[in-house]
Amino acid sequence: MDQSVIDKVNKLRAEIEQHNYNYYVMDNPTVDDYTYDMLMQELKKLESDYPELADKNSPTQRVGGEALNDFEKVEHKVQMGSLQDVFSYEQVKAFTDRCMTETVKPQYVVEPKIDGLSVSLEYVNGEFVRGSTRGDGFIGEDVTANLKTIRSIPLKIKEPLPYLEVRGEVYMPRSTFEKLVEIQEDNDETPFKNPRNAAAGSLRQKDPKVAASRKLDIFVFNVQQIEGKTLNSHKESLDYLKQLGFKVIADYKLVDTYGEVEQRIEYIGNMREKYSFDIDGVVVKVDNFAQRTELGATAKVPKWAVAYKFPPEEKQTKLLDIEVNVGRTGVITPVAIFEPVTLAGTSVSRATLHNQEFISEKDVRIGDIITVRKAGEIIPEVLSSVSHEENSVPYKLPDKCPVCGAETVRYADEAALRCTNVDCPAQLKRNIIHYASKGAMNIDGMGEAVVNALLDSHLIKNVSDLYSITALQLETLERFGKKSAENLVKAIENSKNNSLDRVIFGIGIRNIGQAAAKLLCEKFGSIDAIMKASAEEIAEIDGFGEVMSENVAQAFKDPHFTELITSLREKGVKMEYVSDRAGDDRFAGMTFVLTGTLPTMTRDEAKAIIESHGGKASGSVSKKTTYVLAGEDAGSKLTKAQELGIPVISEEDFNKMLSE
Repeated sequence: MDQSVIDKVNKLRAEIEQHNYNYYVMDNPTVDDYTYDMLMQELKKLESDYPELADKNSPTQRVGGEALNDFEKVEHKVQMGSLQDVFSYEQVKAFTDRCMTETVKPQYVVEPKIDGLSVSLEYVNGEFVRGSTRGDGFIGEDVTANLKTIRSIPLKIKEPLPYLEVRGEVYMPRSTFEKLVEIQEDNDETPFKNPRNAAAGSLRQKDPKVAASRKLDIFVFNVQQIEGKTLNSHKESLDYLKQLGFKVIADYKLVDTYGEVEQRIEYIGNMREKYSFDIDGVVVKVDNFAQRTELGATAKVPKWAVAYKFPPEEKQTKLLDIEVNVGRTGVITPVAIFEPVTLAGTSVSRATLHNQEFISEKDVRIGDIITVRKAGEIIPEVLSSVSHEENSVPYKLPDKCPVCGAETVRYADEAALRCTNVDCPAQLKRNIIHYASKGAMNIDGMGEAVVNALLDSHLIKNVSDLYSITALQLETLERFGKKSAENLVKAIENSKNNSLDRVIFGIGIRNIGQAAAKLLCEKFGSIDAIMKASAEEIAEIDGFGEVMSENVAQAFKDPHFTELITSLREKGVKMEYVSDRAGDDRFAGMTFVLTGTLPTMTRDEAKAIIESHGGKASGSVSKKTTYVLAGEDAGSKLTKAQELGIPVISEEDFNKMLSE
């Protein structure tokens, strides 16, 4: 091979990684997006033309790779422990007093406590070889492929140390989290509770491309193990990690006295509104490693550090109005509009009131003085009504849609109020975005901006109209050139060949997610058979209850759905189903109990899968329970399972059982 090709590839890789460092670590981009993209395309072409030059740590591999079946276990040679939490300045002072008593003139590094997910990054001869979650501190999971999608993680460090293990905190920036929650709410999905929960769920996605789309970031804050370099203190190690190219914890500072520690805690607390990420406290660590050894540790926590946790912040304000919004599936959501207050470092003036039950339970009225806070330090919520204005009246949601004027209805199985008009303009845009989304018809390039442009130009009035769009029509729109127009038309055309379950999920039947749509198609095989099926026949599907079955049956009695299916069929959309999975009874005789929030599926979807394989999903834990499938924030069911000795499995374990 020509040496000039090798040199060119190496030069491109180094140049791209330097641009990544400038942008993602230093927040100082030195080239525009187009120039960066052209460099990446040139490298991809060379690697394609010369496959012998493949390198797992090439920047082209950051969002590549196949989806994983499971995550391998990783044993942490150095425990990834937790810190002792303290909640007052008195407790912080007690910590520094004890350190001064037990060692000579200790200094302290004070740094923000990032509210994220702790991970280990391992490097051999300067190259990133493995990344893993903290787990229980002793055993974690290998999430290397997903960590490679975080562009602030260097794939090669600036010195080829024989071995280096560092610890960092993966987090989701606030702006990314807020956009993700908007998408989840538009799709009637249960949104992540906070950025930490979102980061954890994203890092454990089986498909690295999904993790990449979540735009995670990381701060590195500790050296776990190192060979080829001697470090004597924490600040020295952070300074050194910065030299190696890591994005290290923000605003760390070395101080000498308790007074300086307190000042630093105050400073970091005041900086919360300026950070682009969430913090839930401040960490205070003895700097000198020899003194840390001298101070020692308890069975659970080191004695040389504490984590000061910020108290929850609640404020009172005046409720000015209640705004009513209409979502993709017609759900009418009341939103409190109140006088702005600063919470967890940012100004907030809006919070969801969820539904009529929530409003009535708290007796929230326009003009009230209300108490608000940020749930999980990010989502504003109304806690209570403190006082009513004189002559105020209880608030009632409208009986007509505020957008189209159609009647509203509340179904017996849910608390939400809904607009009954499926052609309501407020629902149309979200319906089209959902239909084109990755989980549904996966029409690449059909994002919100494109949908807005198509609606504004009156090129489409419903989902079916997508299949009549021509490239020439698209070229008349401001954001389209000849090539981009052709690509979108091609993506729309290709979607006609999608599996029927994607169509069912895409058209948006209440309570029918991806897994339920697949089970429905496996049972009936074609759209015609589904449309003819009664609610009783649909209820025979393992995993379908009365509500889900009735929703499907009623949907296909609705003229809107039948007309839409007819139109899609005429446009060439596939209406027959070919199963990609043979059913079996692997869970026959087993009883599962589901608790907590699972990373990638709803509990209803997990229940449907269990029952489709002959198992039973129960609502309570007993001695007859075979497994408890537990997710984030699992509650009393998990506790009872542990008391009874019932095996507790994660979604990863569950998927492994399915793949075996």
